[in-house]
Amino acid sequence: MLNFIKRLYIWSTGYSYTNLGRLFLRLFVGLMLMQFGVRQMYQYGSIAHTFPTVAGMSPETTLVVMIAIEIFCSLCIMIGFCTRFMTLPPFAAMVVAEYHLLNYVVDTPSYMITWAMPGYLPIMFMGIYFFIILVGPGKISIDYFLSLHLLHTDNKSESELEEV
Repeated sequence: MLNFIKRLYIWSTGYSYTNLGRLFLRLFVGLMLMQFGVRQMYQYGSIAHTFPTVAGMSPETTLVVMIAIEIFCSLCIMIGFCTRFMTLPPFAAMVVAEYHLLNYVVDTPSYMITWAMPGYLPIMFMGIYFFIILVGPGKISIDYFLSLHLLHTDNKSESELEEV
């Protein structure tokens, strides 16, 4: 029995499925953000005039930009196409959303926000996007296969991809 527990412990700590984990995280965060964009698209008429303005744009323009970010960037993140680049617009959108929530929506000071208040959701997304920017899309992505194709067209080996 003790030997079984040792093997189980070594297996659970030694093996990692990083590429599968990256795929799961990309799919998860993509679907989570995309559902916001789809909801906003369906409710466009009722929320277009009350949507917050950003960078001097009208509320309608800001909403269209947010919907485009939430749907297009989410799709690209989910399939792993230009992943690191495509996480930048949603990351910036979450920074703006957090700023708006803390300054205009929540009357509570930021240090007193509880887990049930709306200020945590953009922070969660920013953390996930930052992680994706750091670790990249993984080997189960279009980015990886495009990189392989580009390496093979330059007559280079796959080992050079790991050095990048």
